[in-house]
Amino acid sequence: MTEHEKLLRNLNDAGCDTATIQKFFRFQEEGRQQEQYRLLSAHRSLLLEQLHGSQQRIDCLDYLIYTMKKEQIQSK
Repeated sequence: MTEHEKLLRNLNDAGCDTATIQKFFRFQEEGRQQEQYRLLSAHRSLLLEQLHGSQQRIDCLDYLIYTMKKEQIQSK
């Protein structure tokens, strides 16, 4: 597997879209490593934001399950 293929696989596995991947490789061809870092950092921030959103939804479900179980115990 070539270095390009490894990078492509990694970017795909990280959830980068086609436009991001194309920019990454264009920046690489142009020797613009700082732009690559910024691009990857922006994608990381997006993923982290999505993670936090998912965590909040999980917390809401956990609270709902807790209150339902609590009501069930109290009604016995």
